[in-house]
Amino acid sequence: MSTPGISASVGAVVEALVSTDSKHATKYLSPQHTVKATVIGVRPRKRDKRLYLVVTIGAPNYREREFIKRCAREGVALITQQVQLRPFPAAKRKRKAKS
Repeated sequence: MSTPGISASVGAVVEALVSTDSKHATKYLSPQHTVKATVIGVRPRKRDKRLYLVVTIGAPNYREREFIKRCAREGVALITQQVQLRPFPAAKRKRKAKS
């Protein structure tokens, strides 16, 4: 893969993920190439010393392809997009036990 700016994009995606409370971060290099970082496991706590990430460089998945098509229909350039963040899912509420 010879897309320029991959190392800078990886740094930007990881920095965005570490500095915010998000589960996924995606950067679009072109309609055929994306850089993604995902937090593995549960939401990290403030006292945790480590953060495990998976960084993926390659073709966009289904959700990202749909976003690219939507941007093309609206006339928005992908290169000008910032890093997209997706938060952790909302915590499930615990049910009260019947007494």
